[in-house]
Amino acid sequence: MTHQDHRDQRKHLDHQDHRDPYRLGTPQAATGHGPGSAPGDGPDAVSRGDVLRTLLWAVVVLSAVANMALSFTGAATALHLASGVVTVLAAGTLVVRGLRGRR
Repeated sequence: MTHQDHRDQRKHLDHQDHRDPYRLGTPQAATGHGPGSAPGDGPDAVSRGDVLRTLLWAVVVLSAVANMALSFTGAATALHLASGVVTVLAAGTLVVRGLRGRR
């Protein structure tokens, strides 16, 4: 191989290694255009895990905001505890899913 070939090959490999960590969907290698692929499959498909993670984050934020609002209004302690439990469970689920995803 010539020096130019090595440089072109390295440039191609570098381009493959730099994936957008914030992109929702499957990697570009899965095209989803083969026989038996569902209409929702493909490079822009959003997985169930992505949807669940988004919903869990929404629950964490909403329950934390609800807990703050309850604090300012002087609501009953049971309501504070209920919103706190929801926040802790949703945040704990996010942590467990994140740790499992690293394995």
